[in-house]
Amino acid sequence: MFGAGAMTNSIPEIRDTELMFVIGSNTTEAHPIIAMEMKRAKRRGAKLIVADPRKIWLSEIADLHLQIRPGTDVALLTAMAHVIVTEDLHDKEFIAAHTEGFEAVLESTRETTPEWAEEITGVSAEDIRLAARWYATTELAGIYYTLGITEHSHGTDNVYGLANLVLMTGHLGKYACGMNPLRGQNNVQGANDAGASPVFYPGYQRVSDPAARRYFEEAWGAPLSPDDGMNLNVMMKTLGEGMKGLYIMGEDIVLSEPNTTAIEEGLNGVEFLVLQDIFLNETARFADVILPAACFAEKDGVFTNSDRRVQRVRKAVAPPGEARADWEIICDLARACGYEMPHYEGPHEVYAELAALCDQFRGISHERIEAEGGLQWPCPSEDHPGTPTLHGDGPIKGKASFQGIAYRPSLELPDEDYPLVLSTGRTLYHYNAATQTRRSSGPLAKQPHNFVEMHRRDARKRGIADGDLVQVSSRRGTVVATVNVSPRMRRGCVWMPLHFPESNTNRLTNDAGDPVTQTAEFKVCAVRVEPVRGPVSVGEASRQQ
Repeated sequence: MFGAGAMTNSIPEIRDTELMFVIGSNTTEAHPIIAMEMKRAKRRGAKLIVADPRKIWLSEIADLHLQIRPGTDVALLTAMAHVIVTEDLHDKEFIAAHTEGFEAVLESTRETTPEWAEEITGVSAEDIRLAARWYATTELAGIYYTLGITEHSHGTDNVYGLANLVLMTGHLGKYACGMNPLRGQNNVQGANDAGASPVFYPGYQRVSDPAARRYFEEAWGAPLSPDDGMNLNVMMKTLGEGMKGLYIMGEDIVLSEPNTTAIEEGLNGVEFLVLQDIFLNETARFADVILPAACFAEKDGVFTNSDRRVQRVRKAVAPPGEARADWEIICDLARACGYEMPHYEGPHEVYAELAALCDQFRGISHERIEAEGGLQWPCPSEDHPGTPTLHGDGPIKGKASFQGIAYRPSLELPDEDYPLVLSTGRTLYHYNAATQTRRSSGPLAKQPHNFVEMHRRDARKRGIADGDLVQVSSRRGTVVATVNVSPRMRRGCVWMPLHFPESNTNRLTNDAGDPVTQTAEFKVCAVRVEPVRGPVSVGEASRQQ
């Protein structure tokens, strides 16, 4: 919609913002450094709006907590847009100069009143109005979101809804404003920048663009496919059928992908599986070849963080045993496959090639970062200072595009057999598939096993007490976990982390995807929770299941 897939603003700008709208992000646990900037802004007097089904830590200091029902974000966002339009709070000058398609938003929000949204979201109409007015009338207002917005069957619509709010209020191209997706891992942005995508070459040049394909064919001296590749969710659904070989780097898909049972069945049908990682993980059970990789402290290179800042990573210790840096492994593999891969002297030459092929990185190099510190793209020349705030001269693509959207329910809603809604996420103590944190005594001591957060009334209704062992079941599987009776939860909802292989929460989650991105609906699936009788541990009960 804007012309660039990244945070429009910078992390340090958060401290100077006047209003933060945090939605679908448990920032203090998933992005604690960014959360420190949010707390700093709050202490300076900034308003904080939090939209989340749980009472997360940020909601305790928020000026307004919109405790929505899981999966109803579009209803909330279109109702906010309705208020902004009907109360004449939109920025007409910005809309006329920098956008197109506003009529689609006017049409799609004509009937989305706060009262309509209250019935769907469970958030009062007055709170929806208040949030819309605060956001629209505050000069420096930023939106911050992450997987709680995108991991839905309507995740694309959620993002469209947020971008519509940014555009209609003119909160783009300004300091301490914008639309800011917080990346889920430390170098997700850098991986996308470098072309680790089924639809982009490096620098977000489209695979489907014949000119881009010819450009990279000439640079690399090899023919390239004109067809987009498969994204992750499509790949997972074709395991062992259309997909016979798989190469996995740095991901434990058995633990991190939804509907684990289907993933395992698919992996059993894969003829050849290569795993490249720093530790053995759950997916390693299915691997034919394991390539030991170096961790971040054992190699040189760069990471690009959420706000497009390219930063140096410096080798502190030698890799153990036969472990090697990923780029070295890939280069040798390419040569073994018959491609004349250049013999790079080091990762600085690899990045230099990337920068030479991509306008937005052309002014960035290892040497310049060493001398000046991290640089933010776009940085088109060696004398360019980098770009902390995107779209200062208007959207990169010329005019930003509004998108008309309509609320539709999540694909799997509670019923008589599965009466509760499950959402999943990360905790402060473990990270993603916990390949590293489960090997550290500190995090493991703080959080040794899986748990399910549950409202006290839902627990009492089922004869469950805090600390009890329960069986959580969905249409796809069953796991055993300990109950945490928590005031954080809204009634009818439960929440579980995804870090524990002996009680794999993703055996429960729904692999149905968003129609545009195919991102799976991790954040909404129907479950039931029942007591487990008898003295048995989480691990023992899960193995029995």
